[in-house]
Amino acid sequence: MERFDTIVVGAGVAGLTTARLLAGAGRRVVVLEARDRVGGRVWTDRADGFVTDLGASWIHGVVDSPVAAAADAFGMRTVEFTVGGYQPDSRPIAYYGPDGARLSDAAARRFADDVHAVDATLLDVVAASAPDASYRDVTEAALVAQGWDEDRAQRVREYLEHRSEEQYGAWIEDLAAHGLDDDSIDGDEVVFPDGYDRLPDHLSAGLDIRLEHVVTEVRWSADGVLVTTDRGPFAADTSVVTVPVGVLKSPDFAIEPPLPEPVAGALGRLEMNAFEKVFLRFETKFWDDGVYAIRQQGPESRRWHSWYDLTALHGSPALLTFAAGPTGNETRAWSDEQLVDSVLAQLRRLYGDRVEQPTRVHRTDWQGDPFALGSYAYMTVGSTTADHDDLATPIGGVLHLAGEATWTDDPATVPAALLSGHRAASNVLGRELPIGDVWAGA
Repeated sequence: MERFDTIVVGAGVAGLTTARLLAGAGRRVVVLEARDRVGGRVWTDRADGFVTDLGASWIHGVVDSPVAAAADAFGMRTVEFTVGGYQPDSRPIAYYGPDGARLSDAAARRFADDVHAVDATLLDVVAASAPDASYRDVTEAALVAQGWDEDRAQRVREYLEHRSEEQYGAWIEDLAAHGLDDDSIDGDEVVFPDGYDRLPDHLSAGLDIRLEHVVTEVRWSADGVLVTTDRGPFAADTSVVTVPVGVLKSPDFAIEPPLPEPVAGALGRLEMNAFEKVFLRFETKFWDDGVYAIRQQGPESRRWHSWYDLTALHGSPALLTFAAGPTGNETRAWSDEQLVDSVLAQLRRLYGDRVEQPTRVHRTDWQGDPFALGSYAYMTVGSTTADHDDLATPIGGVLHLAGEATWTDDPATVPAALLSGHRAASNVLGRELPIGDVWAGA
């Protein structure tokens, strides 16, 4: 049985960051990865000649972002593509009303102003909310405070439902009142025309990474850790586990003795979401020119409401939509044909016979991925923002958890994964490491 100073479980950005820092500090480190590749939920597909990021896509704000600094150090090209957290405006958006007709600029402006008014009210409502309040509870209170008629309120209510789904892949009644507290953007948002997977590729350089090693148990004690895989056991003084929340809660992944408080409680209040991407490529562009997004309102928007124009990024006519929240669960068993027919039916409400069949459809299935079991974690009702950091509480001086779900300020992002890996490495060594060491020597 091989023995190391530290075993890192998972070769996503959190695990690679941890291993890179510890190896740089002279520790003997091994990374055990269940997949046949590094990157985890950072995964770029190039099978059809196009660069398509199936998992993480954006840096949501480059100001003071460690990922932006790392990408720059590694020479990764970026393109500005600011999305702003499902914003109602600030980018050109084509809004279509419940009747399928495009809203005038003035009507779209009034709608965006209504969303901003509710958001301003939400700040105080969320701050005063009960511990068991849902995002539905606080948004309804903010809507009532406006004194609007039912139709006006319903348009914004739909928007808030869609925002909950697109931001966290969760239905509005299942998301904690504080579930969107972390939704802040500082600076431009950028994407990677050459693929986000260049980041984990660079981070993994020179590390001892054992691919296709499926970890089934992590056993910890005062003497260290014993990690069981389908290719045999590994021992170490310490271990950093970076698997997603879905895997941590899976019966196929055991930690013994069981996680203590406050880690166990925090884990119990976090869940993996339903958030799948649907990429549609077309022969010609039939939708609005000069817009970043297309959105429809009304009852028809319950399933498909937003499409994002990726033409400039992909070099050919392409739209991205999301199967998120209830729609993500509902459509999992659908065939590609069923899914496309459903999406196109809504596009035809807006664009009529101009809508053509896509030449290529690419849909993700993170929920069905046994090494993810969802796209990222969200706060269920009863959870607080402290649960993210509590999940990373060191255990017995030998076991540490890291990953996007363990970082409070900006969870569900690659920067959160990187920063959590930096924190875990610092905790293992018992001293603060310079964050720049992650990309030093690039």
